[in-house]
Amino acid sequence: MKKLRLPLVALFALLSANTFAQQQTVDTAKQRKQFEELMKQDWACLKCFQEENTKVAPPKAGEQRIVFMGNSITIGWKNAHPEFFEGKPYINRGISGQTTSQMLIRFRPDVINLKPKVVVILAGTNDIAGNTGYTPVETIFGNILSMTELAKANGIKVILSTVLPVYEYPWRKGMGIDAVGKIADLNQRLKDYAAKNNCVYLDYFSAMEDDKKGLKAELTYDGVHPNKAGYLVMEPLVEKAIATALKKK
Repeated sequence: MKKLRLPLVALFALLSANTFAQQQTVDTAKQRKQFEELMKQDWACLKCFQEENTKVAPPKAGEQRIVFMGNSITIGWKNAHPEFFEGKPYINRGISGQTTSQMLIRFRPDVINLKPKVVVILAGTNDIAGNTGYTPVETIFGNILSMTELAKANGIKVILSTVLPVYEYPWRKGMGIDAVGKIADLNQRLKDYAAKNNCVYLDYFSAMEDDKKGLKAELTYDGVHPNKAGYLVMEPLVEKAIATALKKK
């Protein structure tokens, strides 16, 4: 494989809107080809944050480190409103287009090995969209639970975020995907699990849905990904969830 001209993290920043969407993805066919070749050789993208992870020092005494684990919605946060992460012990480990199966594979290097106090998991929408093929809600839920159990086994508190509202995926139009129904099913499973297993349930959905159970138009640029206004709605919700998680024993 030829050496990429862009660092892996920079390349994925270019892809932060969504790997498969037509908006705010790679700007050139050459860059798109680079990404596709990378995915063939490193399906879960273990190399994406490999170098960055080696530079993360162990937490300082009293540091309340938080890792944000997710997909394009997570990494896009740093692009749309980077100020939210500045000066805080927050580490963003979102990779555009990823499904829960890919996140589960990289959960140890990108979360556990960084030794956070809390992990914020925001995952599942790309599974529902079929980015890596058909995945039933039960399997999506199971992958998220596996990440949760790995975190808890390593003393990391878990925040389970709802999948954001989606009425239709722009890159899957006409595919007959019941986004609304599957998102509702997955979010309910996460809510029930969190209540019974000492996790924090973070409900972005209720604050961002419109009358069709999609994202409010003013909070998104494509019906799936938040714009800056969307992230400004999410930020106080996640800050409250983090505070709650840190207090849990």
